[in-house]
Amino acid sequence: MKYLEEFRNPELAEGLLADIRATVTRPWALMEVCGGQTHSIIRHGIDQLLPDEVELIHGPGCPVCVTPLEVIDRALAIAARPEVVFCSFGDMLRVPGTDRDLFRVRGEGGDVRVVYSPLDALRIARENPDREVVFFGIGFETTAPPNAMAVHLAKKQGLRNFSMLVSHVRVPPAIEAIMASPDCRVQGFLAAGHVCSVMGTAEYPALAERHRVPIVVTGFEPLDILEGIRRTVRQLERGEHTVDNAYARAVRPEGNPAARAMLEDVFEVTDSSWRGIGVIPQSGWRLARRYREHDAEHRFDVAGIRTREPARCRAGEVLQGLLKPHQCEAFGTVCTPRTPLGATMVSSEGACAAYYLYRRLSTPGPAQEASPVG
Repeated sequence: MKYLEEFRNPELAEGLLADIRATVTRPWALMEVCGGQTHSIIRHGIDQLLPDEVELIHGPGCPVCVTPLEVIDRALAIAARPEVVFCSFGDMLRVPGTDRDLFRVRGEGGDVRVVYSPLDALRIARENPDREVVFFGIGFETTAPPNAMAVHLAKKQGLRNFSMLVSHVRVPPAIEAIMASPDCRVQGFLAAGHVCSVMGTAEYPALAERHRVPIVVTGFEPLDILEGIRRTVRQLERGEHTVDNAYARAVRPEGNPAARAMLEDVFEVTDSSWRGIGVIPQSGWRLARRYREHDAEHRFDVAGIRTREPARCRAGEVLQGLLKPHQCEAFGTVCTPRTPLGATMVSSEGACAAYYLYRRLSTPGPAQEASPVG
């Protein structure tokens, strides 16, 4: 298949669904890791098309959603400084901190700018040598390479007024933490295809073997997701637990060697806090010591930050797959995209945002009442 619409073909989708129905004999709980996959699943009603035996659990794969509250509050404090031009992707502007967001900071006079690439922030730094330009670098392994490149270029070009506030996290340690939880019900994973296109698949076989769970590298279109589910269910029914690449058109076992080399040069692995989850060992990246001069966390002394999560927000349980968004009492009432309690309601990859956008306001109906993907 060559074209996007081919991956949304309803006849092919029905064929994959028929195979899944013919294969499954008992209940299975699968987790899609990526928030982009969650949005595709909810948008196309894939979870409602599956047989009742197959449950999809939404994972913590929304980078905006897991950015720690203390990092958000630190970003807000830096962005409010008069000497700072604070650059960020648009997703972050509505993410609530303890008592405000970046939109509020901009409304109060802060120079907060939406950019589409970290290279835009480098350009702004070159054009404004008398200002401190800070880029908010967040995300999983997918967005880390261009952010690493920006820091590498800043050092190479001598842009001393450019720095990055880093909150990058890694997927494999998160899978490890999920499986180690006593509340875990996950029996198989749909791994994020774009992450594996960068990092490859080498870290996953040990996870699959240690926890005896199949891990299937999966894409984002409806047929990609159904194929990932089909392969995962087939392994579970056979008692297998291997890593399977169902996204071979984009993912190679070695990933992207050039991107990985850039990551190894600019970043170093560290323990990281995930919003709503807690600290996961070796799950994050920070700037390596030789790039410390471009680390906004060290450049700006932001002291006295005291964070406070809204008491009614249950985004942490959503991110851990313990709760579906519509099961939260605040969902769609107190918490909406205009008045979000947590990041999962405003991020374009947040599970709560997907449920709200596609009007999934109650428990999904039986699979037999749904219609094939269109």
